[in-house]
Amino acid sequence: MHALHKLLLFQVLASLGQNADGSRIIKGAIAPDDTYEFVVSLQKNEKHMCGGFLISEDFVLTAAHCSAEEPDRVVVGTHDLSKVGEENVRIIEKRYKHRSYYQVDQRNDIMLLKLKKKVAGNNKQIIALPPSNMHIQEKKTCHVAGWGFIKTGGGVVDRLMMVDVSVINLNACSKLWGRIPSDVICAGGYGSHKGFCQGDSGGPLVCDGIAVGVVSFNNNRICDYPNYPNVYTEIPNTLAGSTIVGKSWLLDAACQFHLLTASMLQDAGLPFGRPTA
Repeated sequence: MHALHKLLLFQVLASLGQNADGSRIIKGAIAPDDTYEFVVSLQKNEKHMCGGFLISEDFVLTAAHCSAEEPDRVVVGTHDLSKVGEENVRIIEKRYKHRSYYQVDQRNDIMLLKLKKKVAGNNKQIIALPPSNMHIQEKKTCHVAGWGFIKTGGGVVDRLMMVDVSVINLNACSKLWGRIPSDVICAGGYGSHKGFCQGDSGGPLVCDGIAVGVVSFNNNRICDYPNYPNVYTEIPNTLAGSTIVGKSWLLDAACQFHLLTASMLQDAGLPFGRPTA
């Protein structure tokens, strides 16, 4: 029986690695227009595929597995995807996946997008990233937002949804999953019936006004009554690994990754550890 459980778990993880759709907001509410202004929609052929979030005027952070669908544009500055004008659209100039990313359940599910045109607006449209020494406490209440499914087997929604989730002990999360990457945060899902689903991947896990994680994977066959915790790539650990690209002066024409530390991001003008208003 134990061997059968392991086999089923392996099959679930394998399916997660092949599904780049991401995950939905479950048991959430419509986000007020003056909140989550940093959350963006990654699209191809004008259709929503994944979420992401602005960390500067021309850079978006998202999940690496979202690159599988080859998004070509980002929609910014609106919570309603049925009302998108030219002013809301930014073309993706370059995509920079973590150089050690292979598949969604095996670490480093994070990607940086360089926008062709900067986003003009106020500071609420850019969210701060955490300092490398920030630690997210167990049972901490955080938030996630996205346009993903609101029920298993459903479809993406036009209005941005949000929900609060509680951080789960990493050891307990690992026991439930059987194996998970070490660079993750578990929050929502198991035991709460709240969290994300298909279409929410790449969106931010927000704690105290700071983006601490990126929506990565869950048991996407059961969004409504999840029997596994939701899993996010932890931003502090990933950046401490020094394998993501920063501002334009660090970009390489050959799309290679360069060493990047928190101090380098600060020098590049990216907000670290400063909560948005």
